[in-house]
Amino acid sequence: MAAAAKKAPTKSKAGAKPPSAPTTPKPADFNKEQELEAYRGMLLIRRFEEKAGQLYGMGFIGGFCHLYIGQEAVVTGMKMGLIDGDQMITAYRDHGHMLAMDLSPRGVMAELTGREAGLSKGKGGSMHMFSKEKHFYGGHGIVGAQVSLGTGLAFANRYRGNKNVSLTYFGDGAANQGQVYESFNMASLWKLPVIYIIENNRYAMGTSVTRSSAETDFSHRGASFKIPGMKVDGMDVRAVKAAADVATEWCRSGEGPIILEMQTYRYRGHSMSDPAKYRSKDEVQKMRSEHDPIEQVKARLIEKKWADENELKAIDKEVRDIVADSAEFAQTASEPDASELWTDITH
Repeated sequence: MAAAAKKAPTKSKAGAKPPSAPTTPKPADFNKEQELEAYRGMLLIRRFEEKAGQLYGMGFIGGFCHLYIGQEAVVTGMKMGLIDGDQMITAYRDHGHMLAMDLSPRGVMAELTGREAGLSKGKGGSMHMFSKEKHFYGGHGIVGAQVSLGTGLAFANRYRGNKNVSLTYFGDGAANQGQVYESFNMASLWKLPVIYIIENNRYAMGTSVTRSSAETDFSHRGASFKIPGMKVDGMDVRAVKAAADVATEWCRSGEGPIILEMQTYRYRGHSMSDPAKYRSKDEVQKMRSEHDPIEQVKARLIEKKWADENELKAIDKEVRDIVADSAEFAQTASEPDASELWTDITH
């Protein structure tokens, strides 16, 4: 602990002018390559989650399963702002985060079906997958628990003196958990390079934020800890990428933590067992028709003549083939040997 204290950054010199808090930037101006990268990345997540929902209904996936359909722009845009070594940690709605961090679709799907080839050897399931190689530190089933862990990743970066940043995701429901604010306090005191990404999809399980949160502007949640925040259109991948660039630069410059409130929306229920009767079909349809993150990119590609319908259909077919392959693999791969019950545990 003494060694850690020596490494903790010192406060600014007396009289030094604090840096100006960043403000929400305009959406990034994507070129053709960036638009196609975003389109393909979000489409892979969408098609993967649709297939996962099908396999769950067929009984191939057990336990809990939380789909990311509708929120694809958040993790895709944030990933576009990272450098090698940056870490990502999130909650249980995590399949999209794994795919964005370039984890194998086969490995993710095999974990969902409890197979030996899964990323956690079939023992973690939907909510608990990890890849140290890809700097992805989970999926976590306990609400808000990953926030303190993500803060710890940022402390490790500060301690080692590197330029890496911890992307710590949590939802509007987890934003009311106590450990979140303990983490905010320490991150601000030690100026840790952590981006707290609040994926505000409007409903904590089935409760609207207006009924569960006294402060519904989540970008302000760090105010009492002197942590700046930005409100971002989480349905526009360009807006997310622009915010990611500002936030990562803030952290890499040694200014400490920052909060990004991603205003997004999930089309499906909280989990596969949720009929989502707490919101109207018209509300969901309005979001799909007016704000869908994938359709926005598709429209821009066609409008700018960077791709036509046939080219985009070809990308969709390629993505569907990848997802179909992962599903076939996940249904036929071997189950873990019984001896795996005794591995990766502490005696």
